[in-house]
Amino acid sequence: MSRVAGATVLERGWLSSNNVLLHGDGGGAVLVDSGHGRHAAQTLALVHHALHGETLAGVVNTHLHSDHCGGNAALARAQGCRITIPPGSWDAVAAWDEEALSYAPTGQECERFGADARLAPGQTLAVGRQRWLALAAPGHDPHALILYNELQGVVITADALWERGFGVVFPELDGMSAFDDVAAVLDLIESLDARLAIPGHGAPFEDIAGALAAARSRLDGFRRDPMRHARHALKVLVKFHLLERERETLAQTMAWFATAGLYRRVWERLGRPAGALDAYAAQLLAEMAAAGHLALVDGEVRNA
Repeated sequence: MSRVAGATVLERGWLSSNNVLLHGDGGGAVLVDSGHGRHAAQTLALVHHALHGETLAGVVNTHLHSDHCGGNAALARAQGCRITIPPGSWDAVAAWDEEALSYAPTGQECERFGADARLAPGQTLAVGRQRWLALAAPGHDPHALILYNELQGVVITADALWERGFGVVFPELDGMSAFDDVAAVLDLIESLDARLAIPGHGAPFEDIAGALAAARSRLDGFRRDPMRHARHALKVLVKFHLLERERETLAQTMAWFATAGLYRRVWERLGRPAGALDAYAAQLLAEMAAAGHLALVDGEVRNA
């Protein structure tokens, strides 16, 4: 937990995104991103402690991947707060379209929540004396936002920029061009000339120029070999699944591969390696086990 620019940053483990509590100077605080549903009880406790008696007026999501909005429903029940989301996700949330929201194709879980308001690019989020400008940040997610506090020189970059990289570029996995969007958002972050970045995962950092250089280098590699990105993405998603589950039988993991449609689509884009999806899934698990990212023990797949 750290305090910057009138905000408390709750740095979380990789299953949950960081939570950024913007203090409202008596007018109610706002939480940026709510973590994963598996950590909802911990999120409630952390936020309650960080509020120091202040009211939680709202939750604002930078985007609606399950690790950023999974605590929305629990916070709304416990605190009676309003939920604000990017406008591009409004219809999907209203209909609770788990395909459009990515939960069905990735086989991830997220408790249903309702949205009360939209925060569009170009709008300002006012919290007490703070002003956070919402800026479009497509690439990782088409509807994602970053938030910039010009007075404090702080940018909440979510999954558009980490100290050592950026989030999986999900549109690319479905064959839609999005690497240029990633590059444009990196340029946007550079143009802000912020002094501090608060990422969606990992500690806040000041060396934004260094992070941008590393991100551009990584992006260049993915542009040269898009299939490298696809293979990397599959391993990231397997790891995320194991962070959710911790351990399960190998049969359960293989069933998850078979039922979550994104994996079949990526496997097909890769040229159907190993000849069958289950054979490729087994190969992928073996590679990750050899690298120490998971363990295969007594017919189980375990997080490592």
